[in-house]
Amino acid sequence: MVDHVSRRESPAEEQAPSGQDDASQLEALGYRSEFRREMSLWANFSLGFTYLSPVVGIYTLFGFALATAGPPMIWTLLIVGLGQLLVALVFGEVVSQYPLAGGVYPWARRLWGKRWAWLNGWVYMIALLVTIASVAYGSGPYASMLFGLESGTGNTILCALLVLLVATVINLGGTRTLGIAAIIGFGMEILGALAVGGWLLLSERHHGLGVLFQDFGSGGGGSYFTAFLAAGLIGIFQYYGFEACGDVAEEVPNPSRRIPKSMRMTIYVGGFAATFVCLALVLAVPDFGAVISGKDADPVSTVLGAAFGTAGSKVVLLVVLVSFLSCALSLQAAASRLIYSYARDEMLPGSAVFSRFSARQHVPPYALLTAAVVPALVVLASRLSEDATERIVSFAVLGIYLGFQMVVFAALRARLKGWSPSGPFSLGRWGLPVNVLALLYGIAAIVNLVWPRTPEAPWYDNYLTALSGAVVVGAGLILLVTTRPYGRSQAPAGDAIPQRPERTAARE
Repeated sequence: MVDHVSRRESPAEEQAPSGQDDASQLEALGYRSEFRREMSLWANFSLGFTYLSPVVGIYTLFGFALATAGPPMIWTLLIVGLGQLLVALVFGEVVSQYPLAGGVYPWARRLWGKRWAWLNGWVYMIALLVTIASVAYGSGPYASMLFGLESGTGNTILCALLVLLVATVINLGGTRTLGIAAIIGFGMEILGALAVGGWLLLSERHHGLGVLFQDFGSGGGGSYFTAFLAAGLIGIFQYYGFEACGDVAEEVPNPSRRIPKSMRMTIYVGGFAATFVCLALVLAVPDFGAVISGKDADPVSTVLGAAFGTAGSKVVLLVVLVSFLSCALSLQAAASRLIYSYARDEMLPGSAVFSRFSARQHVPPYALLTAAVVPALVVLASRLSEDATERIVSFAVLGIYLGFQMVVFAALRARLKGWSPSGPFSLGRWGLPVNVLALLYGIAAIVNLVWPRTPEAPWYDNYLTALSGAVVVGAGLILLVTTRPYGRSQAPAGDAIPQRPERTAARE
């Protein structure tokens, strides 16, 4: 459908225009960039892929999803993948017209206005920073297994801080270094996913495809549909990252054409890799009953240990650890561009600092350091209380989805008020129905994320995700009303909607 509804791109059009053309396009949008356009189409796609990271997503929640809904949980990957493809198509139209660094914040700014954009950026910025912390922290157990260390809070924190340090050093190397690291991360992760999945299917398969339609008594005796929705968190956790392709829009030649394509490639390739790995793991689990009952609490380690032995498992763990590092690297790059974009428009305290560039590497060093220090503090909080870290991180995925849907809603509002996407990538007459479906999907995913599922727990734990979201959004609204952080910003806003002749004042 995408190739049919998007504007056709000839080979000549696909070639990047001159740097002057890109600079002229950016200047027409009201900006002059200090970034270097050194990120190729493949590097841009690799950035989105490593942010989405099939290995990180599947390995992190495979045990939970299988125990909750049994093998049919794999179908949630296809359902969520389709929903997120709709979101990616909407984003593609927006970034094609507004190829600006920072992703959701500048998109929301041009589609709606300064106030909406500030709140959108606030929610997404907090979500990105805590997601970086959760990915870095999640690498700890795998590092402990790889190096034969005792798995505990101290070693997990140490590993997480090392991951953050390495990611920061690579990001400070500049756009070209980031692109090379993303391509290497993509290569290792996709080859590792295919190799591990292929070996499991060839040598460790214990079941046929029929098990994908059997629940094996999962669901806890209640409604299986409810259990299936809960297991769907593996898909919801998996399918984001494609927006990172747009976060670095000012570092990509010919971004209006290349970035929408990179976003779609991220969904296609990342979705295939995630589903392939999940399928291989499901068919290699020897005893579903043991996983569902909790007797086998870590089926991934069980399968990998049986399939590869001690030496082989070390190689697999190395690939997994590289995947965690690549994911943290891409997340940090996205967060730093968002912070920079905010600061460039004078929407943050200390904007002059956060928008400052390195004269040598042409990246915003202080924005990058913020995207390292804040996640490090979240990681260190686990030393005081693992529950505290859990409460902070619980907002991460919800915040990502809220940030996405604020843009999708802004695009729908703008479309109904007369916005007609004018970038090279356009859905044409399909734009409105795709936009509506993307919004409906996003609302359903958010409801699924916040739905209380532990009635035996204290009420504040049962509603933890919803409460964390309310706190972050509420704090943002309070800051928005009391401090008016958008007050000094003079950058263009709300211009996607055609202005009525009688309206001469800039939209806010």
